[in-house]
Amino acid sequence: MLKSFRYLFFPLALIYNGVIWLRNILYDKNILKSVSFNFPLICIGNLATGGTGKTPMVEYLIRFLKPNYKIATLSRGYKRKTTGFAIADKNTTALDIGDEPMQLHQKFKDILIAVCEERIEAVPQLLQQKPDTEVIILDDAFQHRQVRAGMNILLTEYANLYTRDFILPAGDLRDVQSSSKRADIIIITKCKADLSETEKISIITEIRPLANQVIFFTTLIYGKPFHLFTKDELIIEQDCEILLVCGIANPRPLKDYLTKLVDTYEMIRYADHHIFHSNDLKEIKHQFDKIKTLKKIILTTEKDAVRLQKFSLELKKIPIYVIPIEHRFMFNETEKFNSAITTFVNKFSMHQNLI
Repeated sequence: MLKSFRYLFFPLALIYNGVIWLRNILYDKNILKSVSFNFPLICIGNLATGGTGKTPMVEYLIRFLKPNYKIATLSRGYKRKTTGFAIADKNTTALDIGDEPMQLHQKFKDILIAVCEERIEAVPQLLQQKPDTEVIILDDAFQHRQVRAGMNILLTEYANLYTRDFILPAGDLRDVQSSSKRADIIIITKCKADLSETEKISIITEIRPLANQVIFFTTLIYGKPFHLFTKDELIIEQDCEILLVCGIANPRPLKDYLTKLVDTYEMIRYADHHIFHSNDLKEIKHQFDKIKTLKKIILTTEKDAVRLQKFSLELKKIPIYVIPIEHRFMFNETEKFNSAITTFVNKFSMHQNLI
């Protein structure tokens, strides 16, 4: 929902809306050119500025596809300190490729993780360097229309559907609502676990999908927290005091989860993709020391964890844990989604050259 003060930006939003609308028209009319590849490219994206669960969805696709296909992911590498095309290796850090690609690199050592600002240049480079690649997942690429993916998966958050949002800066949309027509699959993410069939139908009616579009619903599942360095798992008991440290676009689902899990918690919130500095570390340690009970931990997200690892010397003696999340498909539609992905990938001959 729009915050009341953001209506003040409505005139600027109309201008931005016009610019995006015109850009899309130019692509639709083929005045601005899009390039397609005779190769299975799966694009994960959203219309909003963040917080819809793109990275967990990329992870879901990796887990599903990697037993049968050689996969690569391609991201922009937001907020990295490098430029150009790069493939993650054993010496790579979050500053080299960005926090989300680094998270993927650490979790999936056998998957090729690449970054580049210009995806139209990166796809051929990736395939030239790794010609045995069979599927490329484009992370956060829905609005980057220079490359036309064969399958577009659009995510929208249950609590902030794009149909109820508005364009920046009056709302959170970075693309116009009508761009949703380019999606093959629309996923309503972060749904409440008890979402009813009636509300499901109501949301589908509100979105009004095209005949070729399929809508799925997912909810977030939180895994067992594990220590940032030792990887030891922890069962959080109700009387444990938690200092939540996070720099993500939308911490609300995690906050709701903690509210049900423990009696009390405190939170230090940073901007999305925040790069932690020594002063931040001092603040975190200071706030943690203020918690008087001995039964206490610091809890952070996987994305924040890759940016905190550089403080290993300072944090190894502190109980700092990472909480993983995954998407779970609702209404018994997991196999339906998996089948749609497999059908798309199998349409391609895996060793064809670029068009």
